[in-house]
Amino acid sequence: MRIGGRLAAAIEILEDIETRHRPASDALRDWGLSHRFAGSGDRAAIGNIVYDALRHRRSAAWLLDDASPRGLALGALLLEWGYDADTLDAELVDDRFAPSALSEKERAAIAEHFGKQPSDDIRSDVPEWCEPLLQKTYGDDWGKEGEAFSQRPPLDLRVNRLKSDTSKVLAALHGTGARKAAIAPFGIRIEKVEGRGRHPNVQAEPGFQKGWFEVQDEGSQIVAELATPDQPNQVLDYCAGAGGKTLSLSAAFDNKGQIFAHDAEKARLSPIFDRLKRAGARNVQAITAQPALDALENQMDLVLVDVPCTGSGTWRRRPDAKWRLTERQLEVRMSEQTQILDHVTRYVKPGGTLVYITCSIFREENQEQIEAFLTRHPDFVATDHHALWAKKFPHAKERAMVDAHGIMLSAATSGTDGFFFCAMTRN
Repeated sequence: MRIGGRLAAAIEILEDIETRHRPASDALRDWGLSHRFAGSGDRAAIGNIVYDALRHRRSAAWLLDDASPRGLALGALLLEWGYDADTLDAELVDDRFAPSALSEKERAAIAEHFGKQPSDDIRSDVPEWCEPLLQKTYGDDWGKEGEAFSQRPPLDLRVNRLKSDTSKVLAALHGTGARKAAIAPFGIRIEKVEGRGRHPNVQAEPGFQKGWFEVQDEGSQIVAELATPDQPNQVLDYCAGAGGKTLSLSAAFDNKGQIFAHDAEKARLSPIFDRLKRAGARNVQAITAQPALDALENQMDLVLVDVPCTGSGTWRRRPDAKWRLTERQLEVRMSEQTQILDHVTRYVKPGGTLVYITCSIFREENQEQIEAFLTRHPDFVATDHHALWAKKFPHAKERAMVDAHGIMLSAATSGTDGFFFCAMTRN
């Protein structure tokens, strides 16, 4: 397929997403199943257009004066693929599978806006109701931070030090553009792809099959490193999910100590077993039964809760989620976070540490949750996060937003997904 046919397919998929209010991944999968003639390169390029259109939904609509699926898809090509009006039109005119050529109205809008800096509300590419939330978090930089969360993401890997080292993994990934990450000590980054490109399938690499590395955003690696104590001890990862941070802690402990991995949703926890085996992690016990959890009360040196949240910090990877997010969903997540924080205190022994993590960029889910928690639980005190960041990452002093209640990572400041980290000690 040429770019015109791929553009037409992307418009069709965007229409499906808009009409049926469904995740982009589902719409792309169904389109691929019903168009089996499309090769893997076609599907990757079509996916790029769809996700670029969703990442830049407001700025693409502004560029074309058109918020329809066609306007968003055309805007994506102009904003991310290096096209201008003339080169794009040339592709459309010569392809019988392409949508119609640019109209005079579209050309006029492009001429007026192309290459110009839009206002913060447009460049941030977030729903209007989220604008005050970003302003509260980032102040005058909210437009820049929102714009960074609207870019394509890199592909980040974490070297599994139980089985390999950074130089060995980099050698195994030679030719992929892999390089050492800027902040995370065991991180490797493959930069974002351009245009119709796609990241290499690193999970097909022999090194991945041997357990030399895991796919994990650098921000997730950083918060796991911040949570890692100086010595192996007793840890409960209460919202372990598929086990990314559990695996990080296991490797940092060099298979010493004991890590209990739990998640209320058994289906979310199920991938951890294969991952533990591949990684060679032997100090992890996955638990789901309540009696096993009850036995851990007042026993844990560290309790880590990566709580359910809006996922606003992952908008680079899941841009469709930001347009489905509602104020009601934010309220529900905040309620869940409060309940989880209050519940897990029972597992923290005196002198132990409670670590709270989100992949959200909203203060309501982050600093404000911690402020309220410390009021309800005066037996907990927040750690000195400035000192913790300086100790763990002295080479990256300006790469995080740090205050008394925690550490925030962001796309513009840190170059990572958005994460919040707070550590609290029980008196």
